[in-house]
Amino acid sequence: MKMEQYIRAIAGSLVLLSLCLGYLHSPYWHLFIAFVGTNLLQSAFTKWCLMEDILAKLGVAKAA
Repeated sequence: MKMEQYIRAIAGSLVLLSLCLGYLHSPYWHLFIAFVGTNLLQSAFTKWCLMEDILAKLGVAKAA
């Protein structure tokens, strides 16, 4: 998989996980969904993503 696919998979997994935890455990987990969404939104405008930097350090190839 390329980096963009990893980022989408990680973001989707975090959203689903925190949604489930918010339903089953505590509604405060929904704040984590807001955090993930805010990061996705800011990366669309600034073209910078922390997860992209993390994956690059782990050796994941960027899309060509």
